[in-house]
Amino acid sequence: MTFKALDSLSEQIAHYLAERIVRGELKPGERIQEQKVTAALNVSRGSVREALLILERRHLIEILPRRGAQVTRMTEHNVRSLCALMSELYVLLGHAVAERWQTREQLAPFLAIQVRLQACYEQQDITAFVEESFNVMRAAFPFADNPYLQETIENLQPAMSRSYFLALEQRKASMSEYLTLFAQLLDAVVARDPARIRSVLSAYGQRSCQLVLAALASA
Repeated sequence: MTFKALDSLSEQIAHYLAERIVRGELKPGERIQEQKVTAALNVSRGSVREALLILERRHLIEILPRRGAQVTRMTEHNVRSLCALMSELYVLLGHAVAERWQTREQLAPFLAIQVRLQACYEQQDITAFVEESFNVMRAAFPFADNPYLQETIENLQPAMSRSYFLALEQRKASMSEYLTLFAQLLDAVVARDPARIRSVLSAYGQRSCQLVLAALASA
């Protein structure tokens, strides 16, 4: 495989490796050897090193002294910690949208995502459904106008994707539940009701955590 540098070659390599980790092709604890990646992708070793640093920042690998890079292991503690943090970040975004939307046109991206989520549900396309759920956050970024919040969420998103991918089969049963929660969230945002926003997002976070933990226990 050959990569061509566009914005960042290292980002492209990181994305390629992240996809393999998220999908379970690279297993927890498995070593990622710079030399093998360099040869397989026909890229420089420096670009691979930078890519590994990106993956470490996104919590998909850890780089250990004298042992190199290896895929992080998923534990119950890590899953609970990640879900708890993401729930609070979701609430911050939800509050930002509720406080700052002024016209219905500004809410149009969320309504479009709602339509696409419904289509994913009808097609039982779980992978696309999960991706659209992350698009909800990205649509909220302009309202928050907080680069630190956005960077934090973008760095945590691959770890959340990995958790969700593990629980894909379990998530089939929860798709309609998520659609209901999302409709409730939109209502709360339109009403500028921070208490309802927190309640809906907390319920979503807890449910997602349960599904991931169930999948982890049966893996």
